Amino acid sequence: MSTQNDTANDGEDFDANRHDQLTSAPESTEADAAPRIDVSEHDGTTRIDIRDDAEVRPGAGPGMPEADGE
Repeated sequence: MSTQNDTANDGEDFDANRHDQLTSAPESTEADAAPRIDVSEHDGTTRIDIRDDAEVRPGAGPGMPEADGE
């Protein structure tokens, strides 16, 4: 059971587990564990933005008809 005192450790544990998982593949690099999103909260609304420097982004990639408006 999680308590309010555990909340500070949850973020650290999540980040450590995420890093371990994303760098555990044989040919993975530190760049694989780089942050891809920014999460912010304003007036009770949570906003998730894809970082401009994210190597991997959702959606159609360059050269695909969907991305080029074709």
